[in-house]
Amino acid sequence: MLKRISPRISLGVFALGLIVLLWPTAALGDGCFSIVIGKDASVDGYVIMAHNEDDTPPQIVNHHKVRRMQHPPHEAVELLAGGEVDQVEVTWAYIWSEMPGMLFSDSYINEWGVCIASDACPSREDQPELDDGGISYMLRRLVAERAKTAREGVVLAAELVERFGYDAFGRTYIICDPDEGWFFCAVGGKHWLSRRVPDNEVAVVANTFTVHEVDLSDRSNFLASVDIVDYAISRGWYEPGEGSPFDFAAVYADPEVASDSSNYCRQWSGLRHIAADSIPLSEHLPFSVMPTSKLDAAAVMKILRDHYEGTELYRTSPETGSPDNTTLNTICNWTTQTSFVAQLRGGMPSDIGIVYWVCLSPPCASFYIPFHFGITDFPAGFALSGGQPSDDFYPEKVEAPFRADPSEAFWTFSNFYHKIATAYGKKIASVRAERESIEQNAFASQKSLENEALELYSVDKEAALNKLTDNSREIYLSAMEAMAKVMAEK
Repeated sequence: MLKRISPRISLGVFALGLIVLLWPTAALGDGCFSIVIGKDASVDGYVIMAHNEDDTPPQIVNHHKVRRMQHPPHEAVELLAGGEVDQVEVTWAYIWSEMPGMLFSDSYINEWGVCIASDACPSREDQPELDDGGISYMLRRLVAERAKTAREGVVLAAELVERFGYDAFGRTYIICDPDEGWFFCAVGGKHWLSRRVPDNEVAVVANTFTVHEVDLSDRSNFLASVDIVDYAISRGWYEPGEGSPFDFAAVYADPEVASDSSNYCRQWSGLRHIAADSIPLSEHLPFSVMPTSKLDAAAVMKILRDHYEGTELYRTSPETGSPDNTTLNTICNWTTQTSFVAQLRGGMPSDIGIVYWVCLSPPCASFYIPFHFGITDFPAGFALSGGQPSDDFYPEKVEAPFRADPSEAFWTFSNFYHKIATAYGKKIASVRAERESIEQNAFASQKSLENEALELYSVDKEAALNKLTDNSREIYLSAMEAMAKVMAEK
């Protein structure tokens, strides 16, 4: 389901052996999961966006802080398939979660708090119209570089899709800012539809379109290509009539994918943590729900770590004790390469108000580390040289004896997860104790840290940003110490 920039050979003996050992249904791992908390459903009073990025190994994740840039006149941005877009005079600063070699796996947050990630959502489109080869990889980068608001990001994405055509099978881009969260559904070719998440509700998506009822006259909450309905009629996917309202997901989603229990069960499991009213498990789930209470970042992290605990769907491996389901994918699973929760808070400088809580490897056995947007940079170990790892190099790194190495963040966390997964039942209690201690301390100290940074910001901005940077580095090193401590236990 996940397209790479360049073809690669199969996983190799080690990776296949690890998959069989830990998750017998490896193919179920290909999928992502996203959450948008409307600003009035958030403890922060601003949107919270979260995402699990799931991609089958071998992979690597790098994190960068990219500065605002000035560009000369007549510069052009070249798209992957050969098309070109005129460059703008200024591109905004952004945080970039990069997965080398992957077309659809990067995430961004820019200096205005515009955040973008995506979930593969296959459509039934089989005749996509493309110009100059279409657009895919650069779409989210252009949104991050140019949009000041989520709505601007949606409009820009729509313009690019209508100009070039979307060159993939279908995808939901989650585009948020401090005030609004949008699901931008690219069908393939030049058709798209976008819906805004209600301010007082929460929406989730798990690899199939979730936008159902639409009101195209309500442009505050719905935007779409002008022929989104007519095109469906022309293809025989929708027949209008009395009592037959246009249901975007039912009309445009690949029916086999929409009915795949690995997708709708994850959507249901995300919603069950949130919804004020009980939701029956079925293929027919609401786009968004009213929460029982307002959510904070910690509550969202709990959802991102979900394996159906407390439900009939929950399974554990008798060999390792790991969360294991022979028929369903889980929200947190062995292919989760990175996970984040973005506090997109306004009302203060974005350097302090935007907080990117990120972990590497599956979050059930990892640590969310907070990075305020104003950090001078990520710790050196968060960006490694080279591209996508080979099928030989990947197992060499994750199978090696454990060593907490701050200069290699991704490999340390991935190696740690490999060790925990093979003895999950014995080790996970210690992991939970360590991660709860680190994360709870980070949350407890957040307000005082930010107050100190705010006081400094107007008189010594550099000192304020250094304080934020030092805090992230200290928490990162604490996570390294915690992993070493767990591995030293008998």
